[in-house]
Amino acid sequence: MIMDRREALLLPVSPWFIAISLLLSLLASMLLGLAQTLWLPDVLAVVIFFWGIHQPRRVGMAIAFVFGLWIDAQQSSLMGQHALCYVLLNYFAFSMHRRLLWFPIKDQMIQILPFFIVSDALGLIIRLSTGNEFPGWSLLLTPFTATLLWPVANFILLAPQRRAHDPDANRPI
Repeated sequence: MIMDRREALLLPVSPWFIAISLLLSLLASMLLGLAQTLWLPDVLAVVIFFWGIHQPRRVGMAIAFVFGLWIDAQQSSLMGQHALCYVLLNYFAFSMHRRLLWFPIKDQMIQILPFFIVSDALGLIIRLSTGNEFPGWSLLLTPFTATLLWPVANFILLAPQRRAHDPDANRPI
């Protein structure tokens, strides 16, 4: 498959931008966790999965594990529950990062949905095996809302890489 001519080559991503995006998504996940509505997406999981696909050498499993422990401490959940789910998502991202980037966004959404389902199912199994109650059927919507967040994450997180080195009147982008 030959790359589409309309697709621009991306500039290298700044490590500072990765760190800031991860910290902002951590804050967003913390704020959404306080809302106590289970159908809201896990923004941090989407961003970790995104950077695991686009920058697998910079955002590895150790970063996913640390951010997962941070979410576990913030939500007072079993220590390591979110960490295991984020590491699993990062493993899935690393295993398919070369293949997934060849597809358009709609096809990417179809392919990443099962990974979010498996990750949320693992979190639910861990929660239920430790004696917690079933949180409700609205929990089943979380992978779908995370998948619907994928085009937004692609647009926002790839925006700084789409600019030219030296823009001019003939090449404004």
